[in-house]
Amino acid sequence: MFIVFFRTIILYVFVVITMRLMGKRQIGELQPFELVITIMVSELAALPMQNAGIPIIHGIIPIITLLTLQVILSEIQLKSDKFRSLIDGRPSILIKNGKVNIDELKNQRLSINDLLEELRIKGELDISDIAYALIETDGQMSIINKHQHDNVKREDLNIKEEQISLPVLLICNGEIKEDGLDYYKKDEKWIKDILTKNNINSEKEVFIALMDSKGEFFYQLMKER
Repeated sequence: MFIVFFRTIILYVFVVITMRLMGKRQIGELQPFELVITIMVSELAALPMQNAGIPIIHGIIPIITLLTLQVILSEIQLKSDKFRSLIDGRPSILIKNGKVNIDELKNQRLSINDLLEELRIKGELDISDIAYALIETDGQMSIINKHQHDNVKREDLNIKEEQISLPVLLICNGEIKEDGLDYYKKDEKWIKDILTKNNINSEKEVFIALMDSKGEFFYQLMKER
C-alpha cells in the first residue's frame, strides 16, 4: 500500500515538473505535437501507478525522452519558420472581406453552421461585417471586424441603436432551409422571388443565403470560392 502511495507521489511531482518545463499553455492552445506528447506523458505515468510490477524507472525514462524531444522541436521551431509551418501548419483564412472561403472551409472540415456558431461566440453576427476570420494553428478563431477601428461610433453622433436580431439561414449548400422559411412564415416561392430579384436563377447556385442581424439579405454564390 505504502509503495503505491509513494510511487504515485513521485510520478505526480515528476509529471508536474515535466509539464512546467514544456512551457505554459492552456489545453486549448496546445499545438498538435504538444497535445500528443501531453497525452503520451499521462499514459506513461499511469502505467507504473496502476501496476506495481512495472519499475518506476520504466515510466520516468520515456517521459524524459518525450520532454527532450519536445524541447528540441520547440527550439528548432523558434529558429526555422519552414519547420514551424511543417509541424504546426499555417493559419487558415475562412472569411476575407465579407466572403467565405468555401474551399478552405471544406479543408478544415467545417460546415457553414459551425462557422456561424463561432462568429456568434466571438460576438459577430454578420459575415458581411467581417474583414478577416482565421483559424489559428492552435485551432482558435481570430476575427477582424471591418468597423472595429472606426473612430466615430453611433453614440458619438447620438444615433439610436437599431434593433438587432440573430441571422436566419435560408439557403445552405444549394438547399433551401425549411427552418428559415418557418421562422418568417414564408414558402419557397418567397425565397425564390428574392433570388430572382438578385439575378440568381436557382438556389443550387447559392452557397449561403441568410437574413442578417439588420434584416438585410446576404448571399454568396457557389462560384465565389
